[in-house]
Amino acid sequence: MPERTDVPAPIPMTDPRVTRAVELVWREAELLDHKDYMTWNELFTDDGLYVIPIDPSGDDFAGTLNMVYDDARMRRMRVTRLTEGYAIAAVDAARTVRTVSRFVPQSASDEEVVLRSAQILIAYKRGNHDIWAGDVLHRIRLSPEGPGGDRITRKVVRLVDSEEAVPAAGFLL
Repeated sequence: MPERTDVPAPIPMTDPRVTRAVELVWREAELLDHKDYMTWNELFTDDGLYVIPIDPSGDDFAGTLNMVYDDARMRRMRVTRLTEGYAIAAVDAARTVRTVSRFVPQSASDEEVVLRSAQILIAYKRGNHDIWAGDVLHRIRLSPEGPGGDRITRKVVRLVDSEEAVPAAGFLL
C-alpha cells in the first residue's frame, strides 16, 4: 500500500508551544480542585467560552442545548454563585481531585494551540465518591510575553454520559 502524503505530521508533545498549553491546563485543574474560581476565570480571554454540551459529537454550541454554555458574563455569574452568599450547591460542595492526561495536540502555531485531553474527576461528598469523566478540548491563545499571559479561548468538556441524567455539581468541570 502506498504511503499517504496528504496526512499532516503529528505535532510532538515536546513542542514548546504544546508544553505551554499543557502546563496551563494542569494549572487550571489545580485551581479548580482548590476551588479558586476567581483565578480560574482569569485564565480565560474576554471572548472565551466554557461549554459542556449534551450532544457528544455536535459543534454548534450556540444553536443547541448545553449543560453549560458560558461566555465571560455567565462565567462571572457562575463564579459569584459558587463563592459568595448562600448557595446550597456551593456550601455543601464536593471536594474534588482531577487528573488530566492523554494530551493530543490538534494544532499549534505561535498564536494558538488546540489540545485534546481526557479528564477524570473524583468528587467526594457526604461519604460518597462520584466519577466524572470526559474528553476535553482546550483552545489556548499564546501570549507573546510568555506563558504567564497565555489564556483559554475555549474549553469544551464532553462528558462520557452527557446524554444521560447528570447530577447537579457544586463545582466546575
